[in-house]
Amino acid sequence: MRGVIELPQSFLEMPRWWTEGADWLAGLPAAVEQQCSRWGLTIAGPVAHGSNAVVVPVERGGEQFALRMSPPGDEVSDQVRALRWWDGRGTVRLYDADAARGAMLLELLGDPLDERPIREAVEVLGGLMRRLGVDGPADALSTQEIVRTRARVMEGQMTGQPGAIDRAYLTAALDVADQLAGSEATAAVNGDLHSAQVLRGEREEWLVVDPLLYRGDVEFDLGRVLWTRLDEMADDAEIRACFDIVVRAAGLDHSYARDWVVFRTVDYWLWGLSVGLTTDPVRCRRLLDALSYR
Repeated sequence: MRGVIELPQSFLEMPRWWTEGADWLAGLPAAVEQQCSRWGLTIAGPVAHGSNAVVVPVERGGEQFALRMSPPGDEVSDQVRALRWWDGRGTVRLYDADAARGAMLLELLGDPLDERPIREAVEVLGGLMRRLGVDGPADALSTQEIVRTRARVMEGQMTGQPGAIDRAYLTAALDVADQLAGSEATAAVNGDLHSAQVLRGEREEWLVVDPLLYRGDVEFDLGRVLWTRLDEMADDAEIRACFDIVVRAAGLDHSYARDWVVFRTVDYWLWGLSVGLTTDPVRCRRLLDALSYR
């Protein structure tokens, strides 16, 4: 190994560490070295990172891998389960995992999809929705249950933030909730799908990282596909064009897909307001208005 890793300053300044994880962060360089020793790995490049994990290029026996380290907990266990279940179908391949230490040994991938032009990116994401949408595990949390749970609390969130959001948006979301909650779909669903979570691969052109495994409607995260890159869409016509591209690429029903975008965007808007977000609620309003939510 080539010494202790150096954590990027941009990772050290991530908002998560403002309130938690200081001890884990301080011990991370040593933890990486220890995990490399356990798995017989050699550090082979600089550290990359997301919002709560680092990824270190490593080698073993002439093969290249990525060592991902994040704070141990249910989130790591859920990601390990999802990657093992999809087993490389549209997702990064998992070679080994030590969830108790927050460690995963993964296929080494390339550049992220969020560096590609917006129309190309949303077409890729639509294709991945369909690629991942084989029949899901019966014990996974369903998108139907998520709708039922969220619909019960959205009214309370609205009441707790008087004037922050026009009631017409909430009404539009609740009007479609029963239909979405009554779906009989059983497809596998990635509940955290967006451009930054997709990287270029070799055995498949684009592969999902950090998936969250649900079961139900593949349309579930279409709203996130759009709102995460909404600032790159010049006007309402561009938003609608990107929506149409995803719908075509995933083979979705246009009206039903729109209903999912309405429900999930209003839900995210209310949640964002409740935790003090400022720019994302603006994106939510713009997305809903572009798709004529009423």
